[in-house]
Amino acid sequence: MPSSRKLLTGVVAGVVLVAALGWAVSTRLRSPADEAARRAAPKPSLVTAAVERRKLVSTVVVSGTLEYGSPLPISLAGAVGGTSEQQRVTRAPRRGRLAEGAVLMEVNGRPVFALRGTVPMHRTMTPGTKGDDVEQVQRALGRLGHRVPVSGVFDRATIAAVTKLYEKKGYEAQQPTLTDRQTYDTLRKAVQTAQETLATEKKTLDEGRDVLPLKLKLTNARADLRTARTMLEEAGARELTPEDDAKLAAADAAERAAEERLLEAEQTLEAATARPTVAPEATASSSTTPAPVPTPQQSTDTSLLEMKVANARADLAAARETRERALDEAREGRTAKLRELRKAVRAAQEAVVTAEQALRQARHLSPTRLKVANAGKDLAAARSMLAEFARSYGVTVPPGEVVFLPKLPARVRKTSIKAGQTVENDVATVTGSTFMVTGSVETAEAELLREGMRATIEPDTGRTYPATLTAFGEKARLPGKVVPPAGSQPIVITPGSSKGLKALAGGAVTARVTVGATEDPVLVVPVAAVVTSADGKARVRVEYATDRTKDVEVRTGLTADGNVEVTGALKEGDRVVVGVA
Repeated sequence: MPSSRKLLTGVVAGVVLVAALGWAVSTRLRSPADEAARRAAPKPSLVTAAVERRKLVSTVVVSGTLEYGSPLPISLAGAVGGTSEQQRVTRAPRRGRLAEGAVLMEVNGRPVFALRGTVPMHRTMTPGTKGDDVEQVQRALGRLGHRVPVSGVFDRATIAAVTKLYEKKGYEAQQPTLTDRQTYDTLRKAVQTAQETLATEKKTLDEGRDVLPLKLKLTNARADLRTARTMLEEAGARELTPEDDAKLAAADAAERAAEERLLEAEQTLEAATARPTVAPEATASSSTTPAPVPTPQQSTDTSLLEMKVANARADLAAARETRERALDEAREGRTAKLRELRKAVRAAQEAVVTAEQALRQARHLSPTRLKVANAGKDLAAARSMLAEFARSYGVTVPPGEVVFLPKLPARVRKTSIKAGQTVENDVATVTGSTFMVTGSVETAEAELLREGMRATIEPDTGRTYPATLTAFGEKARLPGKVVPPAGSQPIVITPGSSKGLKALAGGAVTARVTVGATEDPVLVVPVAAVVTSADGKARVRVEYATDRTKDVEVRTGLTADGNVEVTGALKEGDRVVVGVA
């Protein structure tokens, strides 16, 4: 029995071994048909993407640098101080914030102030200087707390305010130099000398000729002329003399009295004509008795009254004629009086001219006359030169002691000079106190941009900062910036706030400018899913079963980040074909 079992076990093991060898050999050996089928490419299948519903935002990405905005190189407009000695820096500009009225630097121990303005400093401001640059200084002084009228003239009030500005910063306003003081004193002494010379020559002339009677005659003639002119002016201003006024008043009174008598006579005549005369006994009779008929005697009673009226009228006409005659006489008298006074003025004028001529002729007889004339000319010239120099004499503002900047406060970003060096070119570069991102975009993308578009700044910290597109193209070209390569345009993006950006200044950042966005969620598909047919209509292929599709016509909208807005017979979750794999 044991041997039988061993035999059975060996047989089974042999069968298993043979079967294993057969399977191994069969896996290694294939027919040519099997080999060809194994090497053939798999059946193609569709690559699809789901239709989504979401908001779509289209952006232009900018790689740029975050820095302080509006870089502006600064140079001095001229000498600092009132001398022409070498301009050597005694305190260089310092990097950091620069406020209005601050001292930017020192040259030869003198300050250079920073003030706000767009007109550059270009000359020395002296007393009496006028212009827009002076008006800028006055407005800056007002912002700094100094009361000064904005007149555009460098006047006393402006000089006082400038002096206080210097004193507040520990300096003295530029006073006249030693050369200026010497020149002023020389001109003043020249005037005094000319006055003394003229007085001496006049005295010599007067002592050499007895011209006193002629001077007195001229003085009296001028006094007579003034009196004649005064009388003429008074007579011209007065229409009538007091005597004429009295005559006209009497004539007016006589005329009014004649008018009263005429009126009284006319009223009496009218009353007599309207009511006939009746005998006394008729009045006492019965009211039924017929009115008596006037007799001839009664009719003649009004003739006297009529005569009185006629006489009164004649008296009134005579009174009026008398008044007109008095008025005519007054006018003729005034005309004659004015004629006499004008004649008197002419006579006085002739007397003055005659006296002046006589005095001149008397003085011409002396050789000293020429000396007096020359001394007078010398005095006038000396006074003119002194007045001209005095107009610009006093406290001044040298051209190099003020730097006008368009915006303040600003920041000194770069200093171009050190203490001990001489001033030749730019001394520093300032920027605005706000940040900006500068970069460039392709010209095709720039066509999508508009100033004022919203943007976001994305530094490496992971935070985002809201910003605004403020300039692109030619408007974004800044001095000192590298010109972007051909096919690109510069761009400037301004953050909405500077909070949190100070530590990032000078670093590279990414900015995204929003050029379009949907207000509400819309259906979107990959751009690759949209195909434009020969008829010009856009379509997508929708998979409705495994590897089975249908064309659906759509209308496209906003495109962003490889997706496009579509409308048509689609719904969220549909699968659209984007390729074949």
